Amino acid sequence: MNRPNGYGQYKQVQINTASPGKLILLLYQGAIKSLKKSLDLMDRKDFGGKGDAIIKAQDILMELNMVLDHGAGEIAHSLQQIYLYAYKRLVVANLEMDRDAISEIVEILENLYEAWEEAVQKTEGIVPVPEPRVTSMSVTG
Repeated sequence: MNRPNGYGQYKQVQINTASPGKLILLLYQGAIKSLKKSLDLMDRKDFGGKGDAIIKAQDILMELNMVLDHGAGEIAHSLQQIYLYAYKRLVVANLEMDRDAISEIVEILENLYEAWEEAVQKTEGIVPVPEPRVTSMSVTG
């Protein structure tokens, strides 16, 4: 009997209800996770799995590239250049078992994730509220 995967259902609901900005964050998370997994699989000498994980990250990069709003100007062009660079770098990394190249792309994607996360927080009004300052008061009677 096939039982539904609770985590899979949760992820599907998360995707179906996410804003466009949050979807971009989910894509970045997926690519980063796949690339970190590829490094682990490389250590385990699971080269087929490593290749699959890198290809998954490349697919995500192409998806990110395809959804760029080129009407947004220079930022879209810059992101396109980054995505294409990362894609090409991963092609070579996959063939040459280049851990440094994979780590470089993970770092780039983590930086982009942080920038997008900040933008999403600002545009969706989810800016972290600073904690109130507590001043000491003395009550004497």
